[in-house]
Amino acid sequence: MAQVRSMRADARRNRGRLLEAAVEAFAAHGEGASLDDIAKRAGVGSGTLYRHFPTRQALLEAAYVDRIESIAARAGELAGRLPAGEALVEWLNELAAGLIQVRGLRALLGSAVGGGGTGCCDPLKGAVTRLAGAAWEAGVLRRDVAPDDVLRLAHGVATASELAGGEGTHIRRYLELLMDGLRA
Repeated sequence: MAQVRSMRADARRNRGRLLEAAVEAFAAHGEGASLDDIAKRAGVGSGTLYRHFPTRQALLEAAYVDRIESIAARAGELAGRLPAGEALVEWLNELAAGLIQVRGLRALLGSAVGGGGTGCCDPLKGAVTRLAGAAWEAGVLRRDVAPDDVLRLAHGVATASELAGGEGTHIRRYLELLMDGLRA
């Protein structure tokens, strides 16, 4: 964030407009949205977009950093009020719903747990590590299930639910089936 603060005022405004346009474009067209269209929506040239965000991945990460941090923070809230297994399932439900609702987020998570990520999803990895650890300790999650396994499976649940109806109405059911197989 220090880099953003040290920018000239017009550069900060351009960056902000680019992020707003990117969120809108990714919501409408997914992670494959045209970068040139994003620049046009923001009222800047493509060169300005690439100066701020040299790759599509960098733009996706910047566009969704707040959403990722928000989802990760929910893990602590849920862990504070629910038993370990329930907190994990509820958080996975919210994560899977977010992956469907926020087009582009699934691509970031897929990249992060597939080995190609840059660390943008580290807050999610930290959150699932804490939740899975508590579930292991409570005896409700198999010890051979790694946190990245859980994130990959949440990614799969979101994909399966979207294929089954597009709105995430099947997430709970698929999570119940999944958790049956992951129980200690």
